[in-house]
Amino acid sequence: MFVRRIVTAAALATALLTVSACQYEDMIPADAPLPADLVRAMKANGMGENSPILVRLFKEESDLEIWKQKTDGTYALLKTYEICAWSGKLGPKKKEGDRQAPEGFYTVTPAQLNPNSNYHLAINMGYPNAYDRANGRTGSHLMIHGSCNSSGCYAMDDEQVQEIYALARHSFEGGQRAFQIQAYPFRMTPKNMARHKNSEHYDFWKMLKKGSDHFEITQRPPNVGVCERGYIFDQTAETVAGLRPNGPCPEVEMAPQIAAKHHAEEAEAEKIAARMAPSEFATSSTFTYRTGQPISAEAYAQEQHRREGYDRDGNRVGGAQGSIFSSFFD
Repeated sequence: MFVRRIVTAAALATALLTVSACQYEDMIPADAPLPADLVRAMKANGMGENSPILVRLFKEESDLEIWKQKTDGTYALLKTYEICAWSGKLGPKKKEGDRQAPEGFYTVTPAQLNPNSNYHLAINMGYPNAYDRANGRTGSHLMIHGSCNSSGCYAMDDEQVQEIYALARHSFEGGQRAFQIQAYPFRMTPKNMARHKNSEHYDFWKMLKKGSDHFEITQRPPNVGVCERGYIFDQTAETVAGLRPNGPCPEVEMAPQIAAKHHAEEAEAEKIAARMAPSEFATSSTFTYRTGQPISAEAYAQEQHRREGYDRDGNRVGGAQGSIFSSFFD
């Protein structure tokens, strides 16, 4: 009986390899096709497979959103993925080795896709950008990648990053020259802004919120510029392209709808904060990492924000991983 099962399994393996030989490239992660259910969701929402995308990241909620352009030119939410792991704490990345995941507005071109990553697949976020460099921030190789293990990156599980990578690949095949990543500490609601009012990063987050408000009102990626070492939004592409990161800013005037949302939510955040007890405000983590020093297991565990079900090396835990042949050896 055992020998018969071995022979049957071998025959099945040979048959599968023969049938799939002409489709081998479909099995390469970087060339994997989009899942059928995701394609159906695009069509149902007036999106093309090759239409442009935009990525939004939210640390505190551990969410990665993919937005896709519709036929009318606006963007709509296609899918939300649960981030598998990010390291550090809320706040921007400032220097090489601080293990902080970036916050801000980043741009991804086709050259930033890495099909040969040690972490299944990877997308370089483009850190440091013009804002980071103008503020003396350093770092390199900050990615959205697989393997569910982070040292300053946004790590997904391998299945997720393969899907995200495919969406990026399709957008470039459709003619998108670059897509925007908006990386936030949390969803920029009045309640969250109030909770984090005492943070040392609050002014930075208020600046990011202007870009968030622009996108949420227009449903289009904002033109992002850097001047006087800060982000500006709502300007024309030509205006932001001509700015110098350390140079003067032009007069900035928000569009009426965006200004109304921004000022109303700013006032709401102030009202919420005024009613909050001291214990209701978010507290900043006291975790610090000494750059260049080996990280201890305790410090590593403290800085990791990992989805349950994965270990330190990014492997799934707590479930059997069977193969298509396992039933032959029960």
